[in-house]
Amino acid sequence: MFRTSILRGFPKMHRRCRVCDLKFEREEGYFLGAMYISYALALVTIVGLAMLLWLATSWSLQKITIVAILLFLPLAPTLTLFSRVLWIYLDWAIDPERPVQSSED
Repeated sequence: MFRTSILRGFPKMHRRCRVCDLKFEREEGYFLGAMYISYALALVTIVGLAMLLWLATSWSLQKITIVAILLFLPLAPTLTLFSRVLWIYLDWAIDPERPVQSSED
């Protein structure tokens, strides 16, 4: 789906899948749903990190929250790309009969 690795910067997406020719961004704002998935995954990740810190330390809730958010920040770009992949899979699972090829390209 992506042209380069995330280790080399934020990668751009291919326009279509090389295998099945699925158009990735079908319309303007298509990945808005991926933003909601990314938010949910970020929230779960931060809460999980906070729970681990709460169990491992005797810090205050404020300090645990700040440290959990700081530990999450390096994961944010990867989580953003992962949420785009999940959004495409979810969209395809809901509407598998959508035509793959478009005459617009």
